Amino acid sequence: MRVKDEESNRSQGNTFTYTFPANVEIPTLEKKRKEQIIRHEGYTVSYNSDYRIANWVAYELTAKEAKSKKAERSNKFVPDPQVKGATALNEDYTRTGYDRGHLAPAGDMKWSAKAMRESFYLSNICPQKPDLNRGIWKDLEEQSRLWAKENGSLWIVTGPVIESEMRRLGKNRVGIPKTFYKVICTIVDGKPTGVGFLFDNKDYGKTPLRSMMIPIDSVERVTGIDFFPALPDSIEGKLEARVDRSRWSF
Repeated sequence: MRVKDEESNRSQGNTFTYTFPANVEIPTLEKKRKEQIIRHEGYTVSYNSDYRIANWVAYELTAKEAKSKKAERSNKFVPDPQVKGATALNEDYTRTGYDRGHLAPAGDMKWSAKAMRESFYLSNICPQKPDLNRGIWKDLEEQSRLWAKENGSLWIVTGPVIESEMRRLGKNRVGIPKTFYKVICTIVDGKPTGVGFLFDNKDYGKTPLRSMMIPIDSVERVTGIDFFPALPDSIEGKLEARVDRSRWSF
């Protein structure tokens, strides 16, 4: 993953501005699962070869990256060359009724041709119902880019909810998640804030995205993942316990 400049926390008059530590977006698994950590240009993936999908994908999205149009969409889905063990192939998705749904979206990777290409690695892809992938999931991706432009940076972790009894897809038996999650944290007016989302693998129609906002703690209970563990406990606890809706514009 690219190295980001890290500023120290600072006081400006009476206003305290918090700065997240480096790699704050990297979570930890609290449940024992197969895991291979792979760092790419634009994201880090925890790959699970048992299910041929990710446990999580994490990355920082800056305002500059969200505004960039440097790289065109690749659309070339290929196996991740760094994956060790079993992997999905394109033919696993053929005529199945499932989209190859991005976790770290291609739309967040337009700042780099390499990052764009790597966003199409199948380690960053999960089977998603078309109405989810092209509906409310896409809405959240687009809203996240707006939040990044407004706030300067977002730290995002996203992925499928791993369950032992998932149905399988194709010859390589790719796990079909019943549920997907996304958790996001940012800094608004110098203070950290966070929000979580859980989506079943289905069509949400015209459900307002705002109605799906939940505390990050709720996502942790479902996924068995500790999000943003690099934060001090006092900050992590407040950030994850509730959603301050006033800090998330729509």
